[in-house]
Amino acid sequence: MFGVKTVAHHAGLMEQMADTVGADLGDAIADHRLSAADYRTAVIRCTTCEAAGECPSWMESHAQAEEAPAYCRIHDLLERLSQTKA
Repeated sequence: MFGVKTVAHHAGLMEQMADTVGADLGDAIADHRLSAADYRTAVIRCTTCEAAGECPSWMESHAQAEEAPAYCRIHDLLERLSQTKA
């Protein structure tokens, strides 16, 4: 089981990763390309990633990137959202 701090930490990582690959999660929710339930599911997937500790250094070395690293548990979601900007 994980707590609020863990969820908040991973939500932050997810937002940073989305920004890095050019996927605006807030816009995606507002434009109905991402439901609140799918957002929550993505955060939970992020919390279960065994490589999440690598994300901060990966993002630090990639100010902008074409896609999230292959190990990212929400790679496909971020790819879809970065390609379907409204």
